Amino acid sequence: MEIPFSKYQGTGNDFVIIDQMSSSYVQADEKDWIKRACDRKFGIGADGLILLSPSDQYDFYMHYFNADGNIGSLCGNGSRCAVEYMFRNNYIDSECMFEAADGFHRARAQEGYVELEMRPVEFIEKGVDHFIMNTGSPHYVTFVEDLSDLDIVQTGQAIRYSNRFREDGINVNFVESNGEDIEVRTYERGVEDETLSCGTGVTASALAFALRNQTSTNIVKVQTKGGELIIRFDQTDSSFRNIWLCGPATPVFRGEIQK
Repeated sequence: MEIPFSKYQGTGNDFVIIDQMSSSYVQADEKDWIKRACDRKFGIGADGLILLSPSDQYDFYMHYFNADGNIGSLCGNGSRCAVEYMFRNNYIDSECMFEAADGFHRARAQEGYVELEMRPVEFIEKGVDHFIMNTGSPHYVTFVEDLSDLDIVQTGQAIRYSNRFREDGINVNFVESNGEDIEVRTYERGVEDETLSCGTGVTASALAFALRNQTSTNIVKVQTKGGELIIRFDQTDSSFRNIWLCGPATPVFRGEIQK
């Protein structure tokens, strides 16, 4: 079977998107095939794979899979790419609502740029040198002095595979503050490597930055290796609502892959 696909990227976070709005090509339990499709040597190559299918309540359902073939939690940049695909292919207008692993989301699209509303964040664990929270996916956030001197993979693996997080895994974000903005690098579970950007990780890092610095700002610009993202939010004590992840999302190429 030849399966049509589209490759999209959001600040260097890249995804295979398969449109299943009218025809079903891939099932959620086809872990080995999904893993092969994401492989950069033997497949298309991507940080994750997205299946788009109809929703009973909203405009569509986004099924996200990690590059290792396992069903994933929410992917922020993947969601933005999915919205951009649906917008470019005339499934949705400039505003939509869709379902994902953590519930429904609102989004706004214009060509090449997507704003995604995240779920509220009400519980944040504050450690001596870190923050832990769930922004649709679980994240560990720690602040460092110089990102360029840090081995992201080695240090990220040490935290992700520590006794506490080994079984379920956690994404690890390293943040350097640059005045009112931040720079973030992320080690992602499921990919088990550093990615050029992570939407839920950038979101967690921006919220941790706001808590750590006790600032009144409700917008944080975030520089990743793949480009700039913007996080807007409303803060009440240690909880956050009306959180929006904003940035570019663009197509790379289309094709067909053998199954």
